[in-house]
Amino acid sequence: MSWFTLSPLDVWMFRDAKPFAPGERAWANSSFPPSGHTLAGAVQAYLGQPLTLRLRGPFLCHDERLYFPAPLHLEDGFPLVPVPWLDERDPYFHCHWDPTRPAPLVSLRPVEEEPERSQSSKKKKTGGYLPFEVVQKALEGKGWDLSQAVKPPLKYEVRPHNTLQVSKRQVREADGYFVETCIRLQPGWSLALSIEGWDPDREAWDPLPLTQEAVLRLGGEGHCALLAPCPKLQEQWQQLQALSQAAFCQAGRALAYLATPGVFIKKVEGRSLCRAWPWEWRLATPHPAHPLTGPLVSVATGKPVAISGRLRVDRPPEQRQMSLPAPQVFAAPPGSIYYLEQPAPLNQEEPELEDGRLNVFHRWRLLGYSELLWLPWAN
Repeated sequence: MSWFTLSPLDVWMFRDAKPFAPGERAWANSSFPPSGHTLAGAVQAYLGQPLTLRLRGPFLCHDERLYFPAPLHLEDGFPLVPVPWLDERDPYFHCHWDPTRPAPLVSLRPVEEEPERSQSSKKKKTGGYLPFEVVQKALEGKGWDLSQAVKPPLKYEVRPHNTLQVSKRQVREADGYFVETCIRLQPGWSLALSIEGWDPDREAWDPLPLTQEAVLRLGGEGHCALLAPCPKLQEQWQQLQALSQAAFCQAGRALAYLATPGVFIKKVEGRSLCRAWPWEWRLATPHPAHPLTGPLVSVATGKPVAISGRLRVDRPPEQRQMSLPAPQVFAAPPGSIYYLEQPAPLNQEEPELEDGRLNVFHRWRLLGYSELLWLPWAN
C-alpha cells in the first residue's frame, strides 16, 4: 500500500515561492497544493534517515475519493480546438498564425448558444476540482462533466507578524513588518499522495512502511499534518493509470491532461529555461526555423506556478551537508491540456539518458511533478 491522506491539524503555511512583484516583499503568500519538495522534506524528516522517495500527487481528497484540477481547455463546457484540427469549411481553418508557436485554439461553442453572461457566472463554471468518476469518464473518451466540479475547498487567512515598541504604536525596526498568508482546508478535506522508497539492495520501489497514522511537521511555524494510509485511493489511481496507458498505446490524435505542475527545463547556453510544454515535443507545423516536426499541435494552459526547491551541498571544512535555496522555476499549472497528433513519451520519465548518463531532470518526476494522464481525441 502506497497511498496516504494528509490531513491538516491546524492551518498550513507554505512559503514555497517568492512574490512576483517587488511591492509584495512584505507578504509571504502560501502556494497550494504544496510542492513536491515540501512534501518530500516532511516525509524525510519524519523517517529520520536519507531515503530516495517517489511521489505521486498531491491531489485533493474527500470521503476517500480523489479530486483533480479542472482542465483548462474548456470554455463554458465547450472544448477548445486547435485550428489545424478544424473542419476545412470552418472560416477559422484558413487563419494564419506564427508557426514557431503552438497553434491557436478556437471554441466549439455554437453561435446561437452564446448569451450575454456576467463574469461571475462564467467563473462559476470554470476552475475548481473534479471527482475521480468525472476524470475516469474523460479518460474513456466520454467528455468532461463540469456540473460536478467543486470550488477549491480552502480559505486564506492573513496574519501579521510584527512587534510594537513599548508604549508606542510603532513597529520595532529590528523585527520589521511581515504579513503571512496561511491556508485553512474545509472540514473533511485532505491531500492525497503516493509515497514509495527506493530499496538499493533489491533495486525496486517499496511502499512507505507505515501501517498506522503518523504526525508530520508540514509547512511553516511548526504546523503539523496527520498522515494516514488509504487503500481505496490506490484502487482509484490504478484504474486511471490503466485507462491512460491504453490511450497512450493507441495511434492517432490524443490529449494529455497535466494532473500536477509540469516542470519542463532545458539548458540553453548555460541558462535554464522553463516553458509550458516539454522541450522534446516538437511542433507539428512545419517551418523553415524548425524543419524537424513533431507531435505537438497546441497547448491550453494558464498562469505559471512558481516553485522554490532546495539543494543539498557539502560544506568543505566538516564535509557536512547543508540545505540551500535552489533557483526558482516556473511550472505549467495543473489542468493544462496538450494536443498531439500521436502520444509521445516524456524524457524525464527515464532515470538514464541514451548515453548512459544520469537524467538530472528525472528527479522532478520522482517528486510528483509533470504527471500526465492520456485520453483519446473524441471530436
